[in-house]
Amino acid sequence: MIDFKLTPEQELIRKTAAEFAMKVIAPKAADLDEKQEFSMELTQALAKQGYLGIIVPPEYGGAGADALTYALIIEEISKACVAQGVTMSLSNSLVAYPIKTYGTDELKKKYLPPLASGEKLGCFALTEPNAGSDSSNLETTATDDGDGWVLNGNKIFISNGGVSDFAVVIASTKRSAKIRGLSAFVVDKSCPGFTVGVEENKLGIRASNTAELVFQNCRIPKGNILSTPGRGFRIAMDTLDGGRIGVGAQACGLARAAYDAAIKYAKERKQFGSALVDYQGIAHKLAEMKIDIETTRLLYWKAAWLKDNKKKYAKAAAMAKLYGSEMGTRVCHQALQIHGGYGFIKDYPVERYYRDARILELYEGTSEVQRLVIASYVLGV
Repeated sequence: MIDFKLTPEQELIRKTAAEFAMKVIAPKAADLDEKQEFSMELTQALAKQGYLGIIVPPEYGGAGADALTYALIIEEISKACVAQGVTMSLSNSLVAYPIKTYGTDELKKKYLPPLASGEKLGCFALTEPNAGSDSSNLETTATDDGDGWVLNGNKIFISNGGVSDFAVVIASTKRSAKIRGLSAFVVDKSCPGFTVGVEENKLGIRASNTAELVFQNCRIPKGNILSTPGRGFRIAMDTLDGGRIGVGAQACGLARAAYDAAIKYAKERKQFGSALVDYQGIAHKLAEMKIDIETTRLLYWKAAWLKDNKKKYAKAAAMAKLYGSEMGTRVCHQALQIHGGYGFIKDYPVERYYRDARILELYEGTSEVQRLVIASYVLGV
């Protein structure tokens, strides 16, 4: 039986998240974007709501929420500010998930409770200067010296890299084995040899911190590896599969914000004696935008449902991410077009939405990578 109705609990959680986002986050979004400022105040507000550890099991201080509930919250937070949606998504999908799934009991006890409470922030470090979509070309190494691991290399474009207390790092423990030689580690920023490099000046999601991480003979404890050596690529791909559901939800929330702004403007703006919304060309744009948003929601709901029901969901997650991210760009483009010249100035929020949308097609796997992932399932290769 197909049921598109949320449970009463899910609907209450979604409504609560929407009210919180509009009251606490939305009023500060434009100012934070303008200043390119990461807000610890809003991050702690997210933590107080339980959102930074929403998927963390209760025994480690989280809510133990399912994937759909988590994604519903992401959509509402992202409608108010995509940068804050990134912070929530990162804390859950890219940091808590690999630790709770592949970490030892000791690592779970050490990192999950402070992550869920907001006492500590984490980040996920995969991308390098010479290795974006090509993970087989990772140059960061982790050497077993008997007493621990020694990391050398640098990571770039790391969301929350400059404000995090620790990082989940993918590094090579056997360069000759390429992706089969990758391993995953949890690395405290307090470890000697771990420093933050350049903090990026970005086009969009400017209230989300993005930085370079540098490892120079960075020594970490032997037990800070996730799973076993050589499992890093599988851990990274599994982590990104879940993260892509969140990107679909981010796109849905952002597109809703742009759509609402376009509707409001089209009803108020008059040209040639009539409101813009009365013109068929504008009405058709709005109809197509609405279809795009609803389609994206169905895609990410399906992917989340598959994950929650222990079914294979990688293809569905890639589809939600691909369609959602490109949909976000389309809808924000049309919202700006409806505003005309006013949409190009900062007095109207669609200018920010348009800039924020572009990252959705890049992080957690580019659109090109998503097409490769989907094609591999379609073709059975």
